[in-house]
Amino acid sequence: MSAVDWYAARAAGVVAYTLLTTSVLLGTLLSGRARSRTWPAFAVADVHRFVALLTGWFVALHVVTVLLDSVVPFSLAQVLVPDAASYRPFWVGLGTVAAELLVAIALTNLYRKELGFRLWRRAHYLTFGVWLAGAAHGIGAGTDASAPWLRLLYVVSVGGVAAAVAWRVARRSLDVSPGRA
Repeated sequence: MSAVDWYAARAAGVVAYTLLTTSVLLGTLLSGRARSRTWPAFAVADVHRFVALLTGWFVALHVVTVLLDSVVPFSLAQVLVPDAASYRPFWVGLGTVAAELLVAIALTNLYRKELGFRLWRRAHYLTFGVWLAGAAHGIGAGTDASAPWLRLLYVVSVGGVAAAVAWRVARRSLDVSPGRA
């Protein structure tokens, strides 16, 4: 594998995680009915969908470039079956689980009307599991995990998602009155 392929695999993973974090943040804020003074809600929802779609493409690019690696070779089975990899099997397995859950969530988006809003939304909560598994995968299996810039990215991402979820939970508890509960 050339250095370009190795850098591409690492970069695709970091970009995928950054996009996933952005998508989780947008989705959490949208579900809490956060509003922008400059963008209408439909535009923010479209950006959320686009970022989620881009996330999937960068996850796919990450997997393909990892498969091209000859220094730490992975077979197709090792990237599709959790805990099958010889390199850091638990952490790579978390990445596999995250990618497969992401595909499942994408399928629920395709069949949203058939599933109904309630089931679709419940399935959509799996995105938090994808995000958490993706973060753990990057920290545990990533070759750059100890780099200060990537540690900062993880701290900002975790802090941002935690703040958005806290805001969403607080907003929801304010929205629910005793008569509506």
